[in-house]
Amino acid sequence: MSKESPTPTPPEQATDRLFATERKPEDFRFDASVARVFPDMIRRSVPGYTTIIPMIEVITEQYAQPGSNCYDLGCSLGASTLAMRHGIGDKDCQLFGVDNSAAMIERCEHYIALDDSSLPVTLRCEDILDTELSDASVTTLNFTLQFVPPEQRAELLARIASATRPGGVLILSEKIRFESEQEQEVQTRLHHEFKRANGYSDLEISQKRSAIEQVLIPETLAAHRERLLSAGFDQVLLWYQCFNFVSMLAIKAD
Repeated sequence: MSKESPTPTPPEQATDRLFATERKPEDFRFDASVARVFPDMIRRSVPGYTTIIPMIEVITEQYAQPGSNCYDLGCSLGASTLAMRHGIGDKDCQLFGVDNSAAMIERCEHYIALDDSSLPVTLRCEDILDTELSDASVTTLNFTLQFVPPEQRAELLARIASATRPGGVLILSEKIRFESEQEQEVQTRLHHEFKRANGYSDLEISQKRSAIEQVLIPETLAAHRERLLSAGFDQVLLWYQCFNFVSMLAIKAD
């Protein structure tokens, strides 16, 4: 009689206190310390994140095509990967999660193992700019493109569009900036109030902003639309917005 495999243990999660004390300014990195607190960090930092994830499952269910590939580029701990996994169901797709942080991929493996879906997931620890893409029906960039150098974004989106089947989609979630300085000020203030309501101090908000401002480069909604259409998608829909965080659906025509 074979010995049963032990039940996977969830990876340790902690409250995000990374910026709670005065620290030397440095650029934000997706290292082991961030991976450990990431679920708490993103829930308390990104308004609407807990709505976007289940809707990725709904969108995937609608657009995943049998026998195709599906990609979560910049998968971090796999929240959107798992949403796609459940949206795919029994459509016989291949699902890939890609992230260049080894700490994120290691923890993602645990969450995949704990999930009750039987659809295989292939995780790759690599730069999404180097990922080979083909025969895709659903691709997700969930708050990932904003960390790609601006001069490399158009080429990445063109490769995604070229690899997408007719009728396929790209789900693109991003923090954006606004063309109006007045609106930018209002939306930023509301975002900071959201963080305060979730327990972040003014010091944490200030230090996190300083650490991330040279790493996360937001663009306007118009810039995203224009680039997606230029890349080869035929329709771009804004399906979600909360303050300065949005999610778009780029569709390739049948």
